[in-house]
Amino acid sequence: MSFAAIRLTLIAALLASGTVQTASATATAETALPSVAVRAGDAEGASAFDGVVQAQRQTAITAQVAGAIVALQVKAGDTVRAGQVLLRLDARAADQVAAAGAAQVEAARAAEEEARKELARQRQLFEKQYISRSALERAEARFETARAQAAAQRAAAGASRTQSGFYLVTAPYDAVVSDVPVTLGDMAMPGRPLLTLYDPRALRVSVNVPQTAAARMPQGATPRLTLGGDTGEVTPVRVQWLPVADPSTHTVELRLDLPRELRGIVPGAFARVWLPTTSKEQRLYVPASAVVRRAELSAVYVLGGNGRPMLRQVRLGRASGDSVEVLSGLAQGERVVLDPAAAARLR
Repeated sequence: MSFAAIRLTLIAALLASGTVQTASATATAETALPSVAVRAGDAEGASAFDGVVQAQRQTAITAQVAGAIVALQVKAGDTVRAGQVLLRLDARAADQVAAAGAAQVEAARAAEEEARKELARQRQLFEKQYISRSALERAEARFETARAQAAAQRAAAGASRTQSGFYLVTAPYDAVVSDVPVTLGDMAMPGRPLLTLYDPRALRVSVNVPQTAAARMPQGATPRLTLGGDTGEVTPVRVQWLPVADPSTHTVELRLDLPRELRGIVPGAFARVWLPTTSKEQRLYVPASAVVRRAELSAVYVLGGNGRPMLRQVRLGRASGDSVEVLSGLAQGERVVLDPAAAARLR
């Protein structure tokens, strides 16, 4: 064998040895990547529906009498206590009527007292036979008339005082002011809303559920719900299905009472309700730690046929504990890498 042939043989052997070592190192590194197979499991049987937060106790305060607003002591967003003065109406005319009623009560009381004393004198004279029975009966009639008139005046004065109280608007319970559609100087009329209050400790979520979905809900199952903000998942304290259906949409209203200690939730806020169902449809799940999130991209590293990790975009569903549902992008049995950072270094 010539020297050139021996040289080529040595170079080929060295190259082959380097290739084998490189392939062996790569295989060893890839084999070290922790991975798990995409598993299929029964769906939890939960259907999502959008709802809205409502106040169980909300009151539109209206005027019972006409009058100009002379004092407006609250604004939207204020927290008020039961009995707190919210606004005042011009009550000067009503106060005068109440004062006149009180004066008439005093006059009627004086007339009643005079008639009572006159009746006592007439009875003494009758006992001594100085007057006739008819005169005594007239005195008794005058006393009864005076007493009835005094009672009528007292009732009228009480009505005047009650009506004068209508010019002072107070809070019926501890609440939050949600709307004040009037301003200082506006004319309040009976039936016109002056402000709106709601009880922040008595809130509920209302959701319209199709009748078919309501029928699939297991008996005694408790829906789950999520609210806006950082409240997380909330367990309702009471579940109520209204016993009527909407004839136009064929939906049934579901009401979920929220815990009283919940804070930061206001009427009109968005809520999502998850209703358990009896469905046993198969779904695909992967560990949540295997998911790579980059801006709006959701992906996982999948081990290919050669053992190398490949980044693949997936569409995810709802998370369930340490797993997340995969709606598309993976097939059952494929292996996903549990450590995306390590997989990215080997790509």
